[in-house]
Amino acid sequence: MRAAIRKHGIKQIDLKFTDLFGRWHHITVPPSRVNEKLFTDGVGFDGSNFPGLSSIEEGDLALVPELETGYLDPFRTEPAISFICRIVEADSKQPFSRDPRAISRKAEVFLKKTGIADTSMWGPEFEYYVFEEVRVKNSNKTCSYEIIPGEGLRKDQFGLWTFAGYHGLPPEDVMVDIRDETVSLLDESGVKSLYHHHEVGGHGQVEIEVEFRPLTKMGDISMMVKHFARMTAHRHGKIATFMPKPLYNEPGNGMHFHQFLVKNGVNIFYRKGGYADLSAAAHHYIAGLLKHAPSLLAFTNPSTNSYKRLVPGFEAPVNCFFSLANRSAAIRIPKYATRPEYKRLEFRPPDATCNAYVAMAAQPMAGIDGIRNKLDPAKEGYGPYDVNVFEMSPKEKSRIKPIPTSFAEALRELDRDHSYLLEGGVFTESMIKDWIRLKREREIMPVRNRPHPLEIQMYLDC
Repeated sequence: MRAAIRKHGIKQIDLKFTDLFGRWHHITVPPSRVNEKLFTDGVGFDGSNFPGLSSIEEGDLALVPELETGYLDPFRTEPAISFICRIVEADSKQPFSRDPRAISRKAEVFLKKTGIADTSMWGPEFEYYVFEEVRVKNSNKTCSYEIIPGEGLRKDQFGLWTFAGYHGLPPEDVMVDIRDETVSLLDESGVKSLYHHHEVGGHGQVEIEVEFRPLTKMGDISMMVKHFARMTAHRHGKIATFMPKPLYNEPGNGMHFHQFLVKNGVNIFYRKGGYADLSAAAHHYIAGLLKHAPSLLAFTNPSTNSYKRLVPGFEAPVNCFFSLANRSAAIRIPKYATRPEYKRLEFRPPDATCNAYVAMAAQPMAGIDGIRNKLDPAKEGYGPYDVNVFEMSPKEKSRIKPIPTSFAEALRELDRDHSYLLEGGVFTESMIKDWIRLKREREIMPVRNRPHPLEIQMYLDC
């Protein structure tokens, strides 16, 4: 380690960690602090400053850098190495139960203990917008925002507004250079992308996809992708946002989770000849995901804004069913994923306001519950439905269970249905209760209690 520091002229060691709600924070130490003790005892910090992490009277925690996560930080002026850290108890150095990374580790350990599989493999889709400027005003007399897009404001030779759209090409796709730079920096830092492209949204919506990795590793990568996207946009004087629905009546940003299970090097979701070449285990897993989807959304879609994306008329799913190649389904089986080693499902409701470690830990817990109880998606009413559900008759559509329409509803479902998350000690009752309480107090109530500009327009003259 010291040799690497000398070789690259490293001046700073950056220690990054994730709070319970999924935001990155950091502490920087000088290279002189790099010794064996740093990687065993870590660096102390006050966990009570972060909602839901620890209380004031038990605030002392420590950050222990994970050596294998180190990368040269491309966004620091002075040469720096960044490490992603695990959070431990300050005295015993035992894993801290509410460390998001520890929760994902426990989910991996639990999966192995069940004997169902050795590894869960993940490939999220990272959708986000790049804006030129965002102006926000909030007081008891003012509530407004204005988004200045970096794209879609140019007229062509006929005087028509030009938009890039899905897989759009330059010059309409003005964000391509920013994406190129983002994925190049990620590649240099050890994160391999599959591709990037312009998304459906005509005001600068883009997407990056990365190679499949195991659960906790993909949690690390998810944090890096979001950080690199935001920092690269910032370099260019722009704002990157993963907010689920920043623009009214425009496509929202999802974070679809592609996933499959592997045992002894074999993908257990594949069986030739079944529906979409899916195995019985895959069907049970799908049933578990969909059965618990209403409560899962409290972790995979944990914001009031999440449910402004989950509305009919766009590609975001609003119903609990699965299907082959159907983007209106909560679970889509990609039709192009025909190779046995990549047979998978795509859980489409989630968005990037989630804590990636926690959201990815919760999903296999639901799937494992489905496998253990041999749940049948067809008997449970989850399909497959290989039709356009928006064209179904009201009677046909009534057979399909909807997903929650608000964050408050999802939290109520989590309060009612979370025993599957407690298996193997992956989640704790107290963490779930605090999650529900804090999200209600800090997000739902402030949004509910504030008059909306549209309400002023509609009701001022009453």
